[in-house]
Amino acid sequence: MAHIEPRTHGQKLALRDQLLTARGRLPVAVLAERGARISDLLLASPEVRRAATVAAYVSVGREPGTGLLLDALRAAGKRVLLPLLQPDNDLDWAAYDSVADLATARRGLLEPTGPPLGAGAVAGADVVIIPGLAVDRTGLRLGRGGGSYDRALGRVPVGTFICVVLNDDEVLAEVPGEEHDRRVSAAVTEERLLRF
Repeated sequence: MAHIEPRTHGQKLALRDQLLTARGRLPVAVLAERGARISDLLLASPEVRRAATVAAYVSVGREPGTGLLLDALRAAGKRVLLPLLQPDNDLDWAAYDSVADLATARRGLLEPTGPPLGAGAVAGADVVIIPGLAVDRTGLRLGRGGGSYDRALGRVPVGTFICVVLNDDEVLAEVPGEEHDRRVSAAVTEERLLRF
């Protein structure tokens, strides 16, 4: 097990708290508007247009919205995989057909009710769209601290388009990182799609 630098760990906790507080202040109408713009930007990207399979997630709470994106991906004929959070915080995956097939799961998450496809299913995705709280100019992503996506991204082949969904003010000059943290190749916000 890698040694966790106490200073870095404390920096991550403080930054997470600051970012979550800022998200909590956003009006629901603003979140919906931003979700629509994020969906448009991703759907217009060549990586998503070419993709046959997209691994994504269902946004909850004050996360930038992915509901429109998921339905637009399905309408475009793409296979969509969504995560199933496991008791050890690892991610399994299942296919998404429609919002009617989602059920409330642990930690208030929404998950598909179809059969689990295995933790390795994410490796078959052409595009992987993930949540986060921040990213820096090198593609270092700050998540919520459970390590679920760092583990999942370890199964994704090098060169796969991996994009974190954020608010524009969550693209930072620097994010504290540790040895196990996985980098992303892009970030999408309500304003832009950035490639790292």
